[in-house]
Amino acid sequence: MASPISKKKETSVITHRQKFEGHTGNVWGAIHLPGGQRIITCSRDGSLRVWNMKSGKQIGDDWRDGDSPVWSIALSPDGKKVVSGSEDGAVRLWDIDTCKVVEVWAGQYTRAVWSVCWSRDGRRVLSGSYDGTARQWEIESGETMPEPIENILASIETGDECVYAVVYSPDTTLIATGGPDGRDDSEYPIKIWDAKTGKLVATLKGHTDDVWCLAWTKDGKTLISGSWDSSIRTWNTTKWKQTAVLDEHTSPVNAIAISPNDRILASVSDDKTARLWNLDNGQPMSSPIQHPQSVLCVSFSAGGKQLATGCYDHNAYIWDVAAILREAGLDDLLSNPQAKKSALHVCDTFIKIYHCIQTYTLGTSTCQSRPSRFFQWSTTIAFFCTTPFSLRVPGTARQHVSQPLVWSQPLRCP
Repeated sequence: MASPISKKKETSVITHRQKFEGHTGNVWGAIHLPGGQRIITCSRDGSLRVWNMKSGKQIGDDWRDGDSPVWSIALSPDGKKVVSGSEDGAVRLWDIDTCKVVEVWAGQYTRAVWSVCWSRDGRRVLSGSYDGTARQWEIESGETMPEPIENILASIETGDECVYAVVYSPDTTLIATGGPDGRDDSEYPIKIWDAKTGKLVATLKGHTDDVWCLAWTKDGKTLISGSWDSSIRTWNTTKWKQTAVLDEHTSPVNAIAISPNDRILASVSDDKTARLWNLDNGQPMSSPIQHPQSVLCVSFSAGGKQLATGCYDHNAYIWDVAAILREAGLDDLLSNPQAKKSALHVCDTFIKIYHCIQTYTLGTSTCQSRPSRFFQWSTTIAFFCTTPFSLRVPGTARQHVSQPLVWSQPLRCP
């Protein structure tokens, strides 16, 4: 796919904001922790480690439960737990406050657990293994999700030789898996499953090598896949059709991540780069983010302004996404278009109501137009109306409204 980036920007060098050194094996997972001050990583060396983002130093001791390589980690929606998948076939649940394992789910898998993810409600964990199965785990009891409770199928035999990637749909009704088809070594499909019944819903074909990573947009309308064929593909989940191929990488794509506002895709590859993509048009947004060796994992911070990557060189890195976008003239991609629409709608509604009220108090209690009718104004709505604007009520001087909306004044309808 052709890039719209200027030649000057394509050749610019992007430098990391922070580097985290200490692991003695490749870094296969790097995710941001709540508060924006720490990241946690996992490695082939068998440890999880927490790092101070400002200093780059490790916080506390290694997190360990044996010496088995840890291939994947995922943060719970409430930010209190981390789940990990390891070479020994175990799925482990870690408490962030105590830095300890609180559950070990072992004995179900016969080979390494390569991929883990959470359901949006935080009640389930999904894992995929080299043995070709995907399994669901119920967090409260710490056991494989038993079918009788919610008619949830615990294990899905995918028919694939391995399951490299697993992900829930946003509403948790579907599961997507990626891996080489065990019955045909020329097929590398993405398979979509019903989470309750385990029934195969769709098979997506297009990749020509193993699918290693999957991500679903928050609205559930798009599934994104990365493969060892060096391509990234987007899929419409209504018709289950391919919609785009992003092909700037020159080596296998190892991991992808979608920004919190669903507008930016990050991908990392064996070509030693991370890339940022504009999901509005499918185009790369900057020159490649260079690393010393193959890049194995990637994640966005909660606000989408920073990117964490893990590398084959045993180190993790932080990159300033906001600065990269500013240089490319694309900093508006960090905004949430839905929030803008909401703000405009609320302010427009306020302006229309403004002329019909007799007295009001903004951001604190109510607006009254007549004894039988009240307009409720909350601090949330006041927050949305933070863009300065001017109003003029007949018979009064024009008034400039600036943020936040905390002023009040009695008005009369003409």
